[in-house]
Amino acid sequence: MTRPLVVAHRGASGYRPEHSEEAYRLAARLGADAIEPDVVATKDGVLVLRHENEISGTTDVAARPEFASRRTTKEIDGHQLTGWFTEDFTWDELSQLAVRERLPRIRQSSATFDGQLGILRLSDLLDILDETGLGMVLEVKHATYFQSIGLPLDDLIATELRDRGWASTPERLVVESFEQDVLRRLRARDVAGRYVYLVEHGGAPADAVAALGSKAPTYASQRTDAGLAEIAAQGFDGISVDKKVLLQESGGAVRVTDLVDRAHAAGLQVFTWTLRPENRFLAKGHRRGPLASQWGAWMQEWDMLIGAGLDGIFADHPDLAIFAADRASGTGRAR
Repeated sequence: MTRPLVVAHRGASGYRPEHSEEAYRLAARLGADAIEPDVVATKDGVLVLRHENEISGTTDVAARPEFASRRTTKEIDGHQLTGWFTEDFTWDELSQLAVRERLPRIRQSSATFDGQLGILRLSDLLDILDETGLGMVLEVKHATYFQSIGLPLDDLIATELRDRGWASTPERLVVESFEQDVLRRLRARDVAGRYVYLVEHGGAPADAVAALGSKAPTYASQRTDAGLAEIAAQGFDGISVDKKVLLQESGGAVRVTDLVDRAHAAGLQVFTWTLRPENRFLAKGHRRGPLASQWGAWMQEWDMLIGAGLDGIFADHPDLAIFAADRASGTGRAR
């Protein structure tokens, strides 16, 4: 069995606040193969690393009186959100904020770093990757929305990667998004890498909804054999799916679906997200103990997923993922 790529999801985000320098550097020390940043933009076109462009849950912006007037409500990809948004700040302003643990009740140890670390730019992460030699799985967030407000992420990202020499490193770069259009635009800009289409558990892709309205294909329809064949025909290298679509439960028993085999048959690689050991994120049949923060039968669940033949796994605790991947594939790496 081939060992899957181990991707540190937002860095070692199980141990440090996500997308912080400490999370990225710890992921490198723990031996991850690659790091996954989420990329959004500021008002002045600087690419910053946040899971969402709404940042009240991962920074101290809500506690900063000088930014109180920036709180607003917007529609992002069909959802009404109230908070503070990166595109309403310049980089100089965002650089004043400190990051916070997104799940403080689940990850109390990580929350002890609240207020100590700042927001990073994509350029800051590239410095770390050039230093450590790790790969990058770059996720483009809300591309249709940013395009609509005059911040084309494909242009900004392609320029940054070219300037830093990353546009010609296909062996180190994977680009992914929930929207196919931005992936096609980046590929047309000669950014060399693997292109992976993110497939959510439910709903429909924002770019397709913007173009086709109610006629847009759903993510569920794209997981059919015909849908997978169409993704491959569009020239994408793989799909990355919520692990919910790979696991089915019945009567307390958990089993793996046939999606990986069907995608492989269509010529697509398959990644999954996100491997986490806490009860809150495990299938019900793998939870142990009464608390959401307790670690359940995570190894049992991860063995099942990796055993399905995945090409890559995203994990908040990359050291655990490395152990599981080496164990399942019968390999081992010297530390």
